[in-house]
Amino acid sequence: MKITFQGGEVHLEGEALTEGAKAPNFTGAKTDLSAWSLSDAGSTVKIISSVPSLDTPVCDIQTKRFNKEAANLNGVTVVTVSLDLPFAQARWCAAANANSHIVLSDYAERDFGKKFGTLIKELKLLTRAVFVLDKDNTVKYVQYVPEITNEPDYEAALKAAKSLL
Repeated sequence: MKITFQGGEVHLEGEALTEGAKAPNFTGAKTDLSAWSLSDAGSTVKIISSVPSLDTPVCDIQTKRFNKEAANLNGVTVVTVSLDLPFAQARWCAAANANSHIVLSDYAERDFGKKFGTLIKELKLLTRAVFVLDKDNTVKYVQYVPEITNEPDYEAALKAAKSLL
C-alpha cells in the first residue's frame, strides 16, 4: 500500500488492518484526559476516523462530517483519533460544536497508531484512514486514504456501517 503526503511517499508503522481481521483493542485519551478503549464501545457498530491533526482543513472537514453523521446513527459509536493533545482537541470540539461523537488523542502511547497501522514514521502523525467495525470488532470496511491531503470516501464508510445495523 502506497501512502503519500503532498505527493511524497511516507511509510506507516505497524501492520495495516484488512477486512475480515479482528480489530485490536487500543486505548487513548478523551478531551477530558480520561482513558477510552475500543472495548468501551461495547457491542455497537464502530466507525473510527483517523486524521493527522484537527487543525488542518481536510481533517476539520472530515471530523465535522463524521460528527454530523454520528448524530443520526443510532447503535453506531463514532470515534475520531488524532495525535493532537486532548486540550487542543477540546478547544477544537468547542469551536466546532462537535459533541456527537468521541474525539480521542493517541498522543501518549501511540497505541492506536501502532495497532491500526496508521502512524506515519516520517511525520509522527496519524495517516488519514477510516475503519468500520461490526459489533464483534471485526473489520468490515477499511480505507487508508492514498494521498493524506485528500478526503476519505464518506459514503462507502457510512454504507458499510449502516449495513451492519
